[in-house]
Formats: sequence, C-alpha cells, structure tokens
Amino acid sequence: MTETTKLSVEKALEKLRGSEPPKSKKERRDEKTDALNEEISRMRAQRLRLDRQPRKRD
Repeated sequence: MTETTKLSVEKALEKLRGSEPPKSKKERRDEKTDALNEEISRMRAQRLRLDRQPRKRD
C-alpha cells in the first residue's frame, strides 16, 4: 500500500483557506448575476445575427 503523508492541522487549514479570503454571499451572488447577464447579452447578439440572415427557400 502507498503511504499517506500527514499534514499538521495548521498546514491543512492553510491549504483549505488558500490565499484568497472567503467571499460573502453578496459577492458570490453578484458574480453569478454578472455571468448570467453576460450570457444573456451573448444570446441576444446571437439571435440578432440569426434573424438578419436571409432564409433560404426550397
């Protein structure tokens, strides 16, 4: 079996915390809202491009 390395509690907490402080609920919600707004604008632009293309008749 492979040997598992053990970390001290302090080092384990440092790894879990990382270099960034934890974000608040408001910050996480704002990031999600911004991402959704970008997606909406991308989809609107795509729809406008598709609507402008002439449709082929059979």
